[in-house]
Amino acid sequence: MARQPSSGLIKNKTAVAGIGQTAFGKGLADTELSLACQAISSALADAGIHPSEVDGVASYTMEPNREVDVARNVGLGEITWFSQVGFGGGAGCGVVGQAAMAVATGQCSVAIAWRARKRADPTSRPWAQAQARLADSSQWTRPFGVIRPVDEIALLTRRYMHEYGGTRDHLANIALAFRKHASRNPASTMGHKPMTRDDYMNARWISEPLCLFDNCLETDGALAVVVVSAERARDLKQPPAYIHAFAQGLPPQHQTMTNYFNEDPLRGPAWTAARRMWEMADVTPADVKVAQLYDAFSPLIILSLEGYGFCARGDGGPFTDDGNIEWPNGRLPVNTSGGGMSEAYVHGFNLVLEGARQIRGTSTAQVEGADVSLVTSGEGVPTSAILFTKDA
Repeated sequence: MARQPSSGLIKNKTAVAGIGQTAFGKGLADTELSLACQAISSALADAGIHPSEVDGVASYTMEPNREVDVARNVGLGEITWFSQVGFGGGAGCGVVGQAAMAVATGQCSVAIAWRARKRADPTSRPWAQAQARLADSSQWTRPFGVIRPVDEIALLTRRYMHEYGGTRDHLANIALAFRKHASRNPASTMGHKPMTRDDYMNARWISEPLCLFDNCLETDGALAVVVVSAERARDLKQPPAYIHAFAQGLPPQHQTMTNYFNEDPLRGPAWTAARRMWEMADVTPADVKVAQLYDAFSPLIILSLEGYGFCARGDGGPFTDDGNIEWPNGRLPVNTSGGGMSEAYVHGFNLVLEGARQIRGTSTAQVEGADVSLVTSGEGVPTSAILFTKDA
């Protein structure tokens, strides 16, 4: 049966009214619970909402802090709705979108979503735990040397290069743009370290054809947002970032990160999420002024540019040429805070906050006239995406 057009149940019915984050770093002294509580408290203060008013909670399945611990420590009220979204980096927009659905349908009135991580210690990374390597579909790849996510994305990158002529210069364009944006952001962890094209080209391999600067950071820190109704958001302290459209995506025959069984491995979950999101929206890719695209690895930017409709198949690499993804004069400024590769990597949740800041007009690389802001979550895993707008 063909899918019927959506009525857009949540379109502009809710907004991000508060945002908060901790410092980013490596080896921060605070526990993950403490970081989560700090970010949530900061977001509530930003919105001007007392913790006791919170009655909805959304988090990643990988979030180490249970709802009951967060609620008790922050002093939240009676919780009437709670939810989690899986698949790591694919969950960032998912938890915000599900919070929006809960508020729009009356399951709660004030929802928080957050992510806290402490990843400075390499042993905290899942692929470092030998006992987990054969627990799922990875049993068909990891015994043969495809051990880390970067190895899996390297395979997709090599295929893209073979089929469409993508180059390392295209990947360098991405890394250099994000480092440039981070240099304007005092909160970024890498903004104080300039990068040249020679630096990129001479960097050590991590998993060929991906070098050190094609990879995201591993960061300690936490971020949070507050979601309320559009009506209430208009009366609060900050300009609302209205949640115009939201979607999640899992294509048929998907295998996380590798897409081995897809008819086309280079058409990942972004294509499914994008199709649904644009069906829900009153805007098109041409209306998007700024984008925060999930960047655990630089090739994901190229795949996302194509998947979300900013260019045709095979044109994602050339799209990055001539400063097209750079602030301030690019055709589509991308990851204006530095993203996961140069600001911080907190499973993509920092992209959500930057998407809201662009709508507020408070980014350190503010795009002029940014009235439609796209945020995406992990390409390569079941994913999600959100469109923020300035006007409801």
